[in-house]
Amino acid sequence: MSAYFRKRFAQPAARRIPAPAPTLVPAPPSSAVVDAVLRFCDVQEDVGGGRVLKRLSPARARAADVKAALGKAAAEAGRVSVLWNAREDEIVRVLTASPAMQRLAA
Repeated sequence: MSAYFRKRFAQPAARRIPAPAPTLVPAPPSSAVVDAVLRFCDVQEDVGGGRVLKRLSPARARAADVKAALGKAAAEAGRVSVLWNAREDEIVRVLTASPAMQRLAA
């Protein structure tokens, strides 16, 4: 008799919902890269409010002194921009462009 009740009142198997694929979040740039962007920046855009967007141009990122300071990370420095507060002399935000966006901008 118990087999009868098991068949009759059995719960349907729960459908498994596939887990979402993990999103890959790139690591933030190293402090050496941020420091190099601040030291070697050749493009400065005033964004108002005493803030300046500092970055390296593609030609500057390929320069010998930048490559000597950063080595393999010199390519990454070309994708990093630093929002700098000129009034307080401090970093507001570090922005990183994806490699695909970098190709579109070039």
